[in-house]
Amino acid sequence: MIDYISIARFTYPYEYSVLKHLLLEAEIPFFFKNETMVGITPFYSNALGGIELVVHPNAKEETLAIIEKLRKDQEGLQIV
Repeated sequence: MIDYISIARFTYPYEYSVLKHLLLEAEIPFFFKNETMVGITPFYSNALGGIELVVHPNAKEETLAIIEKLRKDQEGLQIV
């Protein structure tokens, strides 16, 4: 796991729940760094640097494409 690279950061788990399912569906090797710690103590998220999406370098482009498509699909949706 040393050669995995950070792709994105999130503050809370609900922000990446759909993305997590899309990555699993695409069979991309990934993990969320600090996910468990933020789940236990959510107020530490900023202190820990957030929750990092870490992927294998070979899956970088595919992961970025999934993230970009997800952002475009949710363009009009905002949490109020």
